[in-house]
Amino acid sequence: MKRRLAAILPAVAMAALAIPVVTATPAAAHAACGTGAADKDGSAWGYWANGANERSGSSTSCVSKGIAYSNDRLDYHCYTVGNDGNTWTYLHNVSDNVYGWVRDDLLSNGGSLTPC
Repeated sequence: MKRRLAAILPAVAMAALAIPVVTATPAAAHAACGTGAADKDGSAWGYWANGANERSGSSTSCVSKGIAYSNDRLDYHCYTVGNDGNTWTYLHNVSDNVYGWVRDDLLSNGGSLTPC
C-alpha cells in the first residue's frame, strides 16, 4: 500500500500544481443605512435611471434621499451586494447634488462594475 501511495503521490502533486488558481475580488457587503462610499469607479458620467430612489443604504428599508430621473446625470462610485442579494451602486446625482444607493437593475446600464 505504501509503495502504491509513494508512486501516485508525485503525480497527484503535479496535477495540483497544474490547476490554475483563480481569485476574485468579492463585492463589499451590504451598506448599512447612512453609509456612503468612496468614488472608486473612474467611468464616464452620463448614466441615468427612470424614477429610481436614491437611498441612504443598500436596502429598500433605508430612507430615500431623492429620486434619479432619466434627464439626471449620474456619477457611479462603486457597488455592493445588499442583504436582498441584489447589487446596489453608490452614486452622485450631479443634477440635484444627492449622493445615494440605487439598485442596479434600475440603472441604465446595470450600475457600477467596481466593487466598494
